[in-house]
Amino acid sequence: MTIFDSARAVEFFAERLAFQTDAADVRAAMAGGDPGFVLVDTRNTESWDHGHIPGAIHLPHADIAKRARDLIDPAAPVVAYCWGPGCNGATRAALAFAREGYAVREMLGGIEYWIREGGPLRTAGGEVRRPADPLTSPVHGPSCGC
Repeated sequence: MTIFDSARAVEFFAERLAFQTDAADVRAAMAGGDPGFVLVDTRNTESWDHGHIPGAIHLPHADIAKRARDLIDPAAPVVAYCWGPGCNGATRAALAFAREGYAVREMLGGIEYWIREGGPLRTAGGEVRRPADPLTSPVHGPSCGC
């Protein structure tokens, strides 16, 4: 049996919270006007065109080193997202932003959980929203209370 080290656990979970956020927290921050960060969709152009989070900018993770400073003030905090929990594109993007000197967080769940939680999408046809999935998100309130 493994002996649990609570001090090490505190460090581990504090680090995760310092460098990760989730779709619900991003949505709440964006609803208040200036969220205090630049939201970056790191998927390819076809995926961006299919639908993206309103207010996000598009910068595929492969282009971050070449284009980030042209698009985003290096003093601005960044939140990066990609497809979802089965994709590590946001992790790669966050690493690329960190290498460029940005303060960055990864949005856990990606656009998948943004959509599952009822967040709006910007598409070529305008803004669309699907109902929240009751298996992944509170249906009768804005958050799970966590």
